[in-house]
Amino acid sequence: MDEFEKGEERNMFLFLTVVLFPVLSVAVVGAYGFAVWISQLLMGPPGA
Repeated sequence: MDEFEKGEERNMFLFLTVVLFPVLSVAVVGAYGFAVWISQLLMGPPGA
């Protein structure tokens, strides 16, 4: 493995751990919260 591939691999790891996974986590939790909010808006609160 040459030096260019090591640098590219390190940059990809940093991108995945610092940018992509946190953004995906926020998006998934936000989408789930939005789905719960819409379902309660249409069907009423739980137990009602």
